[in-house]
Amino acid sequence: MKLVTLLLLSLGIACSASLADHHGGWVSLFDGKSLKGWTPSKENPKSFSVKNGTLIVDGGRSHLFYTGKVNGGSFKNFELKARVKTMKNANGGIYFHTAYQDEGWPSQGFECQVNTSQKDPKKTGSLYAIANVYVAMKPEEPFIIRVDKAGAQVYREKAPSTDGKWFDYHIIVKDEDVTLKVNGETTVQWKQPPGYKGPNPGMAGRVLGSGTFALQAHDPDSVTHYQDIKVKVLD
Repeated sequence: MKLVTLLLLSLGIACSASLADHHGGWVSLFDGKSLKGWTPSKENPKSFSVKNGTLIVDGGRSHLFYTGKVNGGSFKNFELKARVKTMKNANGGIYFHTAYQDEGWPSQGFECQVNTSQKDPKKTGSLYAIANVYVAMKPEEPFIIRVDKAGAQVYREKAPSTDGKWFDYHIIVKDEDVTLKVNGETTVQWKQPPGYKGPNPGMAGRVLGSGTFALQAHDPDSVTHYQDIKVKVLD
């Protein structure tokens, strides 16, 4: 009888902890051992692997979508945190409010850029094509902020990340507001305006709603590492 009671108490504690994690705390999306809960696109699925607790992105264009059980695999208002490391000339990204697709660049959702030194001037901490941390790759007249067809460009002399060093990426989405932070520094605060239909006709799916997360393999020369991917649901 005592053993049964202890088991019931243990189950109750476990359930309470699970509820607490779901509603008020952080829940891991990556177990550090496998790609369980994640599904690669059919385009270059071998671009993703796990080694020594690290999710390694290394290979041709592909996307790894979260398809696990946390919050039913769909997120509207949330905080996402991850430790990220770029290698030289790496380009990648973390998508949110997206949906699985077999190939190509995701047509739904937003990309939080991961890029320290690759030739694209839109660097880590950018909400890609919306509000960009912009580092000119050739001499250019300095500016504080400029808005053009590629979105709002916030000029910096260098990216907020460093190749070969882990950095903390923090993505916060609450209703119409998106905040991106790199190592605690806010790089983007963006509010979606009323009637927004995406930054351009080719990105009509880049509108706040709900969806899952995805990690991007950009090209065969881009290598990025991820650890400690976790979410806090704010709904």
